[in-house]
Parts: sequence; C-alpha cells; structure tokens
Amino acid sequence: MLQPGIVSVTGLLLASCLLSSSIGLALEPTNPLLRKFTMTVDPSALHPPTKWQVPGITPLISIMDPASNVAYSTEEVKTLELKPGKYQFGTYTFSFFFKVTLSGTLDYDKSLDQCVQGRGTQKLTVICSHTQPYPQDPDYY
Repeated sequence: MLQPGIVSVTGLLLASCLLSSSIGLALEPTNPLLRKFTMTVDPSALHPPTKWQVPGITPLISIMDPASNVAYSTEEVKTLELKPGKYQFGTYTFSFFFKVTLSGTLDYDKSLDQCVQGRGTQKLTVICSHTQPYPQDPDYY
C-alpha cells in the first residue's frame, strides 16, 4: 500500500512535468523569417494619381490598360502583411526596393530619402512620382 506522502510527491512531480512541458511549448521561439508585420503604404502624395504595386503581395499594375486594372490606386493608403525580406514598390514611373527587417521596421537606401519616408517605422510614405535623372523638374526641392 502506498503511503499518503509518496502519492502527493508523485502527483506533485507529475503536475510539475506537465506544467513545464506546456510552458516549454509556449516559450519555444518562432522562426523570425515567418513572422508577419503590418506595414502601411501611403502613396497619396503622388499627383496625378496612378496605380502602384508590390509584386508578389498586391495586384500587379497592367502596362496594357492602366485605367481598367485592379491594382491599388495611389489615392488609397493600404496595409500589407509582410514577412522580413526585400520587396519592391512600383508605379508606372517610379520603383525602388525596400526591406522589412527582422524587428518589423522598414529600411531602404539612403539615396531615396528625398522621395520616401518611414525608415525605422512601419509606415512607408512615397512622396515623389519619379526620381532624377529625368528631363523634368524634380518633385522635391
């Protein structure tokens, strides 16, 4: 016959093992490359309005008929669920690469600072419809 003290110790050990294994599952690290972050894309400063895309994420802009496709308009601010990695924002006249870091913030080349805002945040703001060198006045001064 088991002694009451032995049963309670056995029960305590069993409960401890079950509790630690369930906590262990909850604390297991998630692969940081699989984590999605909510990013806001704001191209509303672009005039005249046009269509934009992030290939592989949003509907693509159509070169054949820009007035009738389902791509997003620059008049719309959109939120995208993006994993860490490299992406491309593009309109018909302007495109650039940006990345989502492992910590879920945006980064892009410093040469874009006069046309793109949001480094270190989760909001990408596009303020130029084209970059230089093009035979037209710059969007920025």
